[in-house]
Amino acid sequence: MTDDGPPAEDAGIEDPAVEDPVVSCELQGGTLSVHEDGITIERTSNSMFEDKFIPIEEVWDVDYSGGILSGHIQIKQDGIEPDEGGLFSHPVDENTLFFPRTKRSDAIRARDAILERI
Repeated sequence: MTDDGPPAEDAGIEDPAVEDPVVSCELQGGTLSVHEDGITIERTSNSMFEDKFIPIEEVWDVDYSGGILSGHIQIKQDGIEPDEGGLFSHPVDENTLFFPRTKRSDAIRARDAILERI
């Protein structure tokens, strides 16, 4: 067994998920949290994508579509090719979350918080 040094918190490395988010909303497929320094996507257990943290300096845009019955919010990140979706379908990728129309205001708050930080 090797000693890899002190845990991250002891080494002065901040865990972005520890700081309180500016905005956090539970959407279909996961929770989207906007922090001062990035975005956390925590996926539900049945999602095909993993939880992830996106540093704010890697975000170059955010796409919001309210849709008729459901909408989506898609984080545009350096190095990740965003899915375009289709005429009648939402994009499906690791940086996209969906929401029912009852959650539109939550998604708008998250979009606005992201845009204020990029």
